Amino acid sequence: MARFDLTDFEWELIEPLLPNKPRGVPRVDDRRVLNGIFWVLRTGSPWRDLPERYGPHTTVYNRFNRWAKAGVWVRVFEALARKSPDSMQFIDSSIIRAHQHAASGKKGGADHAIGRSRGGLSTKINAMVDERGLPVALVLSPGQASDKAAVAELLAAHPATGDVVADRGYDARAVLDLIAAQGGRGHIPTQRDRKVQRSVDPALYRRRNVVERFFNKLKHFRKIATRYEKSARNYLAAVLIASTRIWLRVYESAS
Repeated sequence: MARFDLTDFEWELIEPLLPNKPRGVPRVDDRRVLNGIFWVLRTGSPWRDLPERYGPHTTVYNRFNRWAKAGVWVRVFEALARKSPDSMQFIDSSIIRAHQHAASGKKGGADHAIGRSRGGLSTKINAMVDERGLPVALVLSPGQASDKAAVAELLAAHPATGDVVADRGYDARAVLDLIAAQGGRGHIPTQRDRKVQRSVDPALYRRRNVVERFFNKLKHFRKIATRYEKSARNYLAAVLIASTRIWLRVYESAS
């Protein structure tokens, strides 16, 4: 088994979540194709540099792209995210630099979640994780976008009915109202310049490091740490696949 390949345990978990093979149309081995996708995401290499053991790189890329269009990667991720206990969520974001290949051409720009922030052209990954640091909702936005703007989409993807913790960058009555509307309890400190300060339990607030640890794990995938994909759909698919692998590894370590 190659370094980044799925283990037998991981494969048993993910296989039932993949689309059924159409009758009479043989499909290239799913496990080999997924292993090829994980190799590219983990190493950050171009698709054309895929080792021969994974088959033609066009087959692997076409499966990645076709299933991104069909929403397969979203459904696989959401199936695992539904296993979260939902007692507590943590929200934060991380800026990802966009490679010149991602930012060039007609596909670049705000419609594809690329914007200009302090570090240049970039994309922001907005994440909500559970108390174990496992992702339950992921949203892309341009690098210069406000963190608060992504909260509604995160909560729509995965309603938060327990405690929701975020830093003061999310301080807004609208954010707290969104959380409360789902039956959750927001724990967000106020900006320092506000006259009336809202306090948050220090022990609870310190637990936000679980979302930072999630981003650290996510950026072990070099195809995530730098954005090479031109379309937001395909970059989000890469983020979802990498997040799916994080879920799989946690389940394997707990078995």
